[in-house]
Amino acid sequence: MNGRPGAGVDRAIEDLVRRLEEARAGGDHWEGFLASSALSTGTAVLALHLAAATGHPRGSDLRQCVDSGAAWLVEHQNGDGGWGDTVRSATNISTTAIVWAALSAIPSPGPHAAAAIGRAAEWLERAAGGSSPEALRTAILRRYGKDRTFSVPILTVLALAAKLGPEPRAAWRTVPQLPFELAAFPHRWFNQLSLPVVSYALPALIAIGQVRHACAPSRNPATRTLRNAVRERTHGVLLEMQPESGGYLEATPLTSFVVMSLAGMGRGDSPVLDNGVRFLVDSMRADGSWPIDTNLATWVTTLSIGALADAEALGHEDRSAVRSWLLRQQSVREHPFTHAAPGAWAWTPLGGGVPDADDTAGALLAVRALGEPGQADVAAASAGVRWLLGLQNRDGGIPTFCRGWGTLPFDRSAPELTAHALRAWSLWYAYVDASLQHDLRRAADRALAFLVRVQREDGAWIPLWFGNERAPGEDNPVYGTARTLEGLHADLVRGDARAAAARTRATAFVLGAQNEDGGWGGDRGVPSSLEETGVVLSALSLGGTPADEPRRIDALDRAAAWLCGKTREAPPIASPIGLYFARLWYYEELYPIVFALAGLGRHRAATRYSRCGAQSMPLL
Repeated sequence: MNGRPGAGVDRAIEDLVRRLEEARAGGDHWEGFLASSALSTGTAVLALHLAAATGHPRGSDLRQCVDSGAAWLVEHQNGDGGWGDTVRSATNISTTAIVWAALSAIPSPGPHAAAAIGRAAEWLERAAGGSSPEALRTAILRRYGKDRTFSVPILTVLALAAKLGPEPRAAWRTVPQLPFELAAFPHRWFNQLSLPVVSYALPALIAIGQVRHACAPSRNPATRTLRNAVRERTHGVLLEMQPESGGYLEATPLTSFVVMSLAGMGRGDSPVLDNGVRFLVDSMRADGSWPIDTNLATWVTTLSIGALADAEALGHEDRSAVRSWLLRQQSVREHPFTHAAPGAWAWTPLGGGVPDADDTAGALLAVRALGEPGQADVAAASAGVRWLLGLQNRDGGIPTFCRGWGTLPFDRSAPELTAHALRAWSLWYAYVDASLQHDLRRAADRALAFLVRVQREDGAWIPLWFGNERAPGEDNPVYGTARTLEGLHADLVRGDARAAAARTRATAFVLGAQNEDGGWGGDRGVPSSLEETGVVLSALSLGGTPADEPRRIDALDRAAAWLCGKTREAPPIASPIGLYFARLWYYEELYPIVFALAGLGRHRAATRYSRCGAQSMPLL
């Protein structure tokens, strides 16, 4: 590099650190702010409307929420007549169909709703080849293929809103029946049952399966008898899985699907419905909208700690409070939703959060970044490391929630999750006992073999939880490759020839995807964003090979200049590159800050190492 990062980088880092510190909640963590979601708002509006129609005791409150939500939806309709998942997202058929159906089902949705409904119907005509029941059903099922996790809930919304035909039973028969009776089996059998939905969607499997059965029972007498026999037992499973807040996964859409299904089958007396209604009312924002989830507080806290550490801006005076907050979020008992073992972290400290691989790895990295670990830190980290080891699939990769669920995409091993685990394992390797070290070496070798096997020919990896609406297939190979590249610098695999070869190919891919302005988007030719540029800058700053050094240095300097200019021009604007459950788009207001800060911080540190002649810098 050119010897020093420049005053512009220093000023940008100072500004981003200030913004991040100002966003801190309560002095010991960050909560962030998730985008309001048209899809969440549409599902919540319909669920509360149907709950009120069952005679719910809070009927007047629910109607006020419905009116406010409908007004927000009308106000935030896209110019083409549809809705995207966020106000910065392109129109899509899933959200548009849900909002169109919800607004149509409300008796008095507001003075401008009729025009909005008409424009939405016109968009659906163009996108699906018609707004007839068959056209919509075909388009929605085609969009999601074999995965019923989201297609059947959308069709359920349409059926509940009388959009699948005038005769109710015939309309419901066009909705695929989800086998809710399978929820009566022991949970440990689920990964052998080939469920048509992903692991986290079991509440929807039960509730939507039940309303479909209630409205159009199976013609097969044996199947009909079986489903009748297990209705109450599986309803009990719904109650057992429901957190204290009432919100499954703290997610508005999932909770709304359960509430509307129970209301649609006349279960107004269900405690599950009542708890879900309470969650929806409590989580509505002042403007009448709902976010996709309550918050990602644990996730954004670990990202913030990492970014401040990369920028050498972690204050010593508050490290203890942040560390204590993080350690309190570690699970200490088997989780009632997925039956995950203790020792892991979820994306939120709220009761609806579920332990997962990405947040566990993130928490392990953050605790280590907070300073030399004490005895309590090592004990917590050892439990987290073991939890990640127990999650590793037979293919060597790391999935999100549950080992062995491999039928549907969001349950499969993912490269960025595997790379994240490699980083966490490497940082804690020296602190764990010899037996665990042995297990880590074996696991790291299997993880590396997985990453090499799933790397594309062009050197890229496709991530699971991030995408880009403007990229081919709405994938984000730039993000996935950058995050996986970081894992290949981890100590447990850094010296392996397979890792070196994969790093070379990955570096070539991201260098080839850099835009003329110096930034990166989700793929070649996709407009640059703060988030994607920051993530690539973080990864490339860790080092390269002598052959790519001149080009890498130039790319880093151009990227840093682009980030400095963008953060100086205006407050960072978040881009909707996050993917939530069922491939729903979101943005998080802290992402551009933490990703840009981490990238610039590593860039600045890398220039110091380059002055000493080092090819790479240590990875914390």
